[in-house]
Amino acid sequence: MHFGLATMFHKYVKGSLTWEEVRQVTATKRLDLACCRRDSVAFQVLMAADEAFLLTTSTDPLFWKGGPLTIVRLEIDTDAPVRTEVRLIGLIEDDDGCLKSDVLLEQSTVFVERRHLQQVWVECETTDASQPGVYSGMVRIYARTLFEDERLLGECPFSLTIKDYLLPEPSQYRFYLDLWQHNSNIARKYDVRLWSDEHFAILDRYLHSLAQLGQKAVSVVVSEIPWSGQHSHRDPEPADLFEYSMVRVTRRGDGQFVYDFSAMDRYVALAERYGIAEEIELFGLLNIWQDPEAGYGSVIADHPDGVRIRYYDSGSGTFRFMRRREDFDAYVRALQAHFIEKGWIDRVRVLADEPKEFAVFKERVSALRQVAPCFRYKIAIAQTAFLHHNLSEIHDYVPILQCVAAEYEQLLERKPQIPGKLLYYVCCHPDFPNTFIGSPPVECRLIPWLAEKWKLDGFLRWNYTVWPERPLEKLSYRAPVWKAGDMNFVYPGATGKPLLSLRYKWLQRGIRDYELMQLLKESGQSDQVERALNRVFLFQDASEFCPEAKKRRAELYSLNPADYDRLILEL
Repeated sequence: MHFGLATMFHKYVKGSLTWEEVRQVTATKRLDLACCRRDSVAFQVLMAADEAFLLTTSTDPLFWKGGPLTIVRLEIDTDAPVRTEVRLIGLIEDDDGCLKSDVLLEQSTVFVERRHLQQVWVECETTDASQPGVYSGMVRIYARTLFEDERLLGECPFSLTIKDYLLPEPSQYRFYLDLWQHNSNIARKYDVRLWSDEHFAILDRYLHSLAQLGQKAVSVVVSEIPWSGQHSHRDPEPADLFEYSMVRVTRRGDGQFVYDFSAMDRYVALAERYGIAEEIELFGLLNIWQDPEAGYGSVIADHPDGVRIRYYDSGSGTFRFMRRREDFDAYVRALQAHFIEKGWIDRVRVLADEPKEFAVFKERVSALRQVAPCFRYKIAIAQTAFLHHNLSEIHDYVPILQCVAAEYEQLLERKPQIPGKLLYYVCCHPDFPNTFIGSPPVECRLIPWLAEKWKLDGFLRWNYTVWPERPLEKLSYRAPVWKAGDMNFVYPGATGKPLLSLRYKWLQRGIRDYELMQLLKESGQSDQVERALNRVFLFQDASEFCPEAKKRRAELYSLNPADYDRLILEL
């Protein structure tokens, strides 16, 4: 049997290694690791054998259902004051049909085919009480068949240096992270009713996972299917990607509308419990995605946007859609009044997702401002032309990476006048840097580093749980336009908890790097941060990230995890 240690950024493609290459990648038998307090450090154990075996990370009794088979048990031991988590790493099919490592599994046992590599994730988490110092650890591999006594196959030592720097609690992170939540999709995958107690019990676990990243915004949908199901009706094999309103609307017998905001309020309060409390982003009031030819157009004839408000008409006992402008305006006013009453209005942002025509966008914003002047607006900008106009109504700007690259100097000059945040985003493009299954592992870590380099406030991405029908079986959807991994950072676990991904963990590492940079700058060590940035980034001008520059990723930034690790190791 071959086994060894690798960094947290190791990625495996099933069938891509010869047996000799397996021997080479498992040759490392020792690692020296470092992290801060209230931080974590992770590595991987790599294992393969000339014959199939059953691998377990548990101490529970175990036999193979097919008869005699070698049972291999992995054990971690350390004297460091840490909480150690061990997870088997599972494979996900990429667009090219290859199985690639990404998902951290809940199960503690896996059947390992002969001459295939199995990765195991090991993470040591420190607290604010963890004492700085140098500690030791050991990975031990045991084996047995049937009723044999276990025998020790080998050991791999590691050291862990805990640095005397205390990272903030995730709710206090300075990095402004906004990963949109698609909660209707979560209800579908677990086959529970929308906004039921069962649904909220699951949402609780997903919000907890977001909070561990330092998520700042809670996503609230207040009309029906604002993205028109991501236009999945155009796909040969459509997926159900519709997102539904959190607000229940009823028209009484006397013709008056009443609004039930309880599901929305419950979700906002649940997010607050986990420290996700800086922003309430409203989807469904502005820049509705439409396809009139396919039937996904506007239902309010005299309103410039395609908003769809469904209500129950108690007089007829039927569900209908608002069709009069005055009814919609009253709904918007009621939303504003509710947020004011709750004391949330300053946190509310009405989202516009990639508007295309500036004049139409201005008209839509104006229509909303006439009835709800207290709302603030946030815009995901996919066209540089929008940066050339006066957007006085906009509180938060979120240009796509290519727009930042093309208009970087202008954005930097404008930043002091922006009343809110200046973030950037990636989605199905650019090809790099990005967070796809096929992206180099360090690109997830790079995301916060690039925000620091460009003096931006943070990062937005549309995906967290935008799964297609069977994400663990077939994650690829709408390829090659949407690359596998474009739609998620986590997977639906069988027990109602999200299965985290390697990409989630790599992004988390980058966010914690960013927080460490802020501590270093505040303690007079800005030069050290600048050296780290200069070591990682190879470009001279932001415009080199534009597609027209035709730069390769290796010409723009380092793909070597060691260049990033030095930020901590050299403290």
